[in-house]
Amino acid sequence: MHSFSAMFNKKQDSSDTRRIPHGSPVASTSQQMNGIIRPAYVIERYAAYYPMNHKRRGMALLFSHNKYNVRNVPLPVREGSAVDCKRLKETLDLFGFDVKVYQDFKLEEIKAIVEKVSSMDHRDNDCILIAVLTHGEDGDYVYAHDVSYELSTIWSHFTADNCPSLAGRPKIFLVQACRGNKLDNGVKIQKDGIARYSIPTHADFLFAYATIPGFMAFRNTTEGSWFINELCKELQENGHKYDLVTLLTFVTQKVAYDHESVSNVPEFNMRKQTPCVVSMLTRLLLFNEV
Repeated sequence: MHSFSAMFNKKQDSSDTRRIPHGSPVASTSQQMNGIIRPAYVIERYAAYYPMNHKRRGMALLFSHNKYNVRNVPLPVREGSAVDCKRLKETLDLFGFDVKVYQDFKLEEIKAIVEKVSSMDHRDNDCILIAVLTHGEDGDYVYAHDVSYELSTIWSHFTADNCPSLAGRPKIFLVQACRGNKLDNGVKIQKDGIARYSIPTHADFLFAYATIPGFMAFRNTTEGSWFINELCKELQENGHKYDLVTLLTFVTQKVAYDHESVSNVPEFNMRKQTPCVVSMLTRLLLFNEV
């Protein structure tokens, strides 16, 4: 299952298998006492938009993988991944993110970075974004340079109880990886003040996957992946016009309707892909201009 990219030639498609908020923020010290999360700020309970007017946009961690050394698992080189990483970094730079790229890190190195970042003080940040560009498998397993791991290894560090300074703030995860071996054949168609309320520990997460569970995600060996390509285009063209979930809907539309795989191997030729968005956001996320 890990030798699919070898079946594709250059310029063919491979796979990665294996504005003004309605509530004003109130500054305070982020802490946790007796099981009670005290966020860095509290906004009106039913505010429609996340406040995006802090001192900084926030950190963007890009875990990009091209080459692997996994025991007994001969993973192919992810040709085209460097294009994705470069394009995504440039796009996030435009939105004011503090972008950090971690290339071909081992799992323990990834965990060390995540633990360090989750322990930081994010009170002056709008949000956090983490992207994982790699091979993947069923069950939300993805590959570090040396071993596979569950995505929860990363995101669980940023729940409200583990990272109080990001409680109530958007936590965005982008995953460019396969989620199984299935192929999609497609179908031909003709208020001011402090508001006190509890925050669930798993609220305010957004996961945007390149494909639905069980299926492959395609990556052009010279142009990069369909998902990251369309995501960056949409952000650059409409990132300050529409909220993020709406933008991702348009990304899903472009990937689903405008792309079809090209391969010399019939089994992998003329296949389709549908991104998958899982949102636990509690407000609209609109990036203001920086």
